[in-house]
Amino acid sequence: MRGRDEETGEFFSPSRSQQRRDALEVLTLGEKLVSLTEAQLAKLPVPESLLPHIRECKRITAQIAHKRQLQYLAKQMRREDDEVLAAIRDALDEKGETARREVAAMHRIETWRDRLLAEGDAALAQLLDEYPSADRQSLRQLVRNALEERKRNKPPRAFRELYRELRELMSSGTEGEESQEDGGDDAFEDDQDS
Repeated sequence: MRGRDEETGEFFSPSRSQQRRDALEVLTLGEKLVSLTEAQLAKLPVPESLLPHIRECKRITAQIAHKRQLQYLAKQMRREDDEVLAAIRDALDEKGETARREVAAMHRIETWRDRLLAEGDAALAQLLDEYPSADRQSLRQLVRNALEERKRNKPPRAFRELYRELRELMSSGTEGEESQEDGGDDAFEDDQDS
């Protein structure tokens, strides 16, 4: 029984339905934690008191026993402060956002590599405008070697080296990249339309 405050008429605690929703939310968070690797868990702000329960849940493979252990983990997690659980949720959300950013950066690098191989000096000039610290001679040589490898059906050593070079260049110039990203993409689309 929740009870009501006689003066204000408000309930003293959340309803049973709300308590159940909160418990299921914590159970879902527990499932996510159990699915992570040890290295990923180490990066999260998980309290030391919960780590043995997470490891035990990972160890158990029988379906019913695993479910029971997962529920026990959720019970232990509900004993933690709301701030601790919120910090874990935030860290998990950041991982998703970070992964999306990394994939977008990888696609951007691959696009530049493909443009350099297809367009040659025109694409190199645009890359140098966007990243003035780039080594023109090194990039030109890598493009030439990658094209030669492709023509002779050799292993793509220079192709991969070109990717690495572009990745280093773009990771060192990320401050300028964000401000010029819109203009650079529009210029690329204009080139493709021509």
